[in-house]
Amino acid sequence: MARQLNNKRPFEVILIDKFNYHQFQPLFYQVATAGLDASNISFPLRKAFHNSKNVRIRIGELQRIDTAANKIITDLGEMEYDVLVLATGADTNFFGNKNLVENAFPMKSTVEALQLRHGLIQNFEDALKTTDHEQAERLLTVVVVGGGPTGVELSGAIAELKRYVLPKDYPELDFSKMKIYLLEGTGKTLGTMSEKSSAQSQKYLERLGVTVMLNTMVKDYDGLKVTLQDGKTINASMVIWAAGIRGNVPAGIDPALVAKGNRIKVDRFNKAQGFHNVYALGDLAYMETQKYPHGHPQVASVAIQQAALLAKNLRKQLQNEAQKEFEYYDKGSMATVGRNLAVVDIPRPRLHFGGFFAWLIWMSLHLVLILGVKNRLFVFLNWIYNYFTYDQSLRLLFKVFYRPRKGV
Repeated sequence: MARQLNNKRPFEVILIDKFNYHQFQPLFYQVATAGLDASNISFPLRKAFHNSKNVRIRIGELQRIDTAANKIITDLGEMEYDVLVLATGADTNFFGNKNLVENAFPMKSTVEALQLRHGLIQNFEDALKTTDHEQAERLLTVVVVGGGPTGVELSGAIAELKRYVLPKDYPELDFSKMKIYLLEGTGKTLGTMSEKSSAQSQKYLERLGVTVMLNTMVKDYDGLKVTLQDGKTINASMVIWAAGIRGNVPAGIDPALVAKGNRIKVDRFNKAQGFHNVYALGDLAYMETQKYPHGHPQVASVAIQQAALLAKNLRKQLQNEAQKEFEYYDKGSMATVGRNLAVVDIPRPRLHFGGFFAWLIWMSLHLVLILGVKNRLFVFLNWIYNYFTYDQSLRLLFKVFYRPRKGV
């Protein structure tokens, strides 16, 4: 949204974020599995506004909103606003389970992706040192919870590491004993996509050696053992939680305005209900429409379209022109499972692609969406190098990022 209002007078924009860089979330899983460096998918916010005359950056955390006084309270102090746009996104939803918070790996930021990568590599290093066969098998077991795009892409990437890379890195370990589980609570993977995409993604994962368990709910995880709702258990030192998200609603918002999934109720102009100058976008916004009576999907394309329209509406508001209601235009959805394996759904005209062609579409679109020519170039070169060598040299252990779990 800040880019939409860049150098648009008379707007004065203050962009507040706890990080000084933009993160390209769709490729977090490649950072986590050593396919890309973190810097390849991150872009400095200040660089994005080098030539801006009206956008200013502040690095800080939002603590509370005082809507009565039109001000926000941050760790930098208080700031007044004429218009407040909340785009704080969503975080991992552990559904109140403290053991999962403590022991499972989330992946909603670059730092968390790096922690996951280091935890995964550390498990293989520890497996080399142990003489306990049960502990070794536990260290070589990875459980991914959640069969949406993140879970599917992570499972496939880890399976390809197991097939092409890890046996060369650790010739002393028997990777035929390494197990990768994908647990999904519903009856199919990629639940929001077409039946064809769901079936194909499961087939691709199983071809890569992933054990897909549908209609399977996780009850608990103590760092050593996953307990399922039906009482069965899986011994694992690595559990990756991709089973749900919840909006980051800041303090100061009336709980009556918060809908299911911890999202702020907004009208068709993304204005928080009951306010005249507070807006919410993307994962944080809950907007009911005829096409989406239960709110829009929490995907990047929704946030991008909402931000673009809100910027236009704010300009129209200044000129006393009629504003336009938001209507989401679904351009399609996609997910990649592995090398030459992806699925793409396009709603209009209704089309489905799978395999190599879908994989090319997936790569092309993600390259276009990454911020910065340099980042696009580095990502493209990394992909080409990895495609022909079946390898990457990013399996590095930086202890500063690593948060050990039980059994590691």
